[in-house]
Amino acid sequence: VDCIFPQFLKSKDKIAVVSPSGAVDPEIIDQACHTLISWGLVPVMGAYAKNRFGRFSGTDEQRLYDLQCAMDDDSISAILCGRGGYGAMRIVDKLDFSRFARHPKWLIGFSDITALHANFTKHGFASIHGVMAKAIAHEKENTVSVDPLRELLFGKLPSYPIKNISTYNRQGTATGQLVGGNLSLLYGMQASDFAIKARGKILLIEDISERMYHIDRMIQSLRLAGVFDRISGLIVGQFTDIEPDSSMDKTIEEIVLSAVGDRKIPIVFDFPVGHVANNQPLILGAAVKLKVSKKAAFVAYEKNP
Repeated sequence: VDCIFPQFLKSKDKIAVVSPSGAVDPEIIDQACHTLISWGLVPVMGAYAKNRFGRFSGTDEQRLYDLQCAMDDDSISAILCGRGGYGAMRIVDKLDFSRFARHPKWLIGFSDITALHANFTKHGFASIHGVMAKAIAHEKENTVSVDPLRELLFGKLPSYPIKNISTYNRQGTATGQLVGGNLSLLYGMQASDFAIKARGKILLIEDISERMYHIDRMIQSLRLAGVFDRISGLIVGQFTDIEPDSSMDKTIEEIVLSAVGDRKIPIVFDFPVGHVANNQPLILGAAVKLKVSKKAAFVAYEKNP
């Protein structure tokens, strides 16, 4: 079942800026707000968006308060997260969707925000896996990922032709609801109410700063949970800042392919999403088509909402 798409944005719409995970440099929040104003939007800063409480942007209660206020405010059209880091899993199960359901709005973020995306998908609402305050604050240096996000927010759905074809790709065509995000978060939410409901889905994974054997462990966890037996397709994004490990005899591609086994599903590697400059926005919860051939690959939305 497709998730409900919130209304796309128009000039003068309000966009909340909150920090539900790690602490953010206040200057980045301020500059991101300036950029949003230049887009014709009206930023509404969360009370604790620029706060710091250890590694977090506030206590659990403060971060939850900001996010819940943004979700409940009928005048808000989108919610931009300040950054990832860590913290979303501490509050994800406390969100109340009763008022949000009457006026859905776009949630924007990636990395640790994967936990929140999982809850939005669970409740039947699409959300945007995309760049956050830092990239938007430095818009001119990040046009490759920020421009598509701005266009998407205002209703222009992108398609994603992949030009650099990995020799590890598996050919095929599949359609399904797009789910996933950061592998560490997906692994951490196994056996919870926010674990992947994999049947017929197109799964997206990416990660940063993990050791090779950690990645193997997380992939094996998904395999043991039957995820790879049930998905219809797999999008493997960027795995960045991975520490070399000569004691592991497989590449990330080989780890993934070994876990998928002989299943005949399309798999595209090296997709432009993750902790990289070219981090393309994707609508989680949307119905997408994944097509991988010998010479090309693309991801496209099945229908306009």
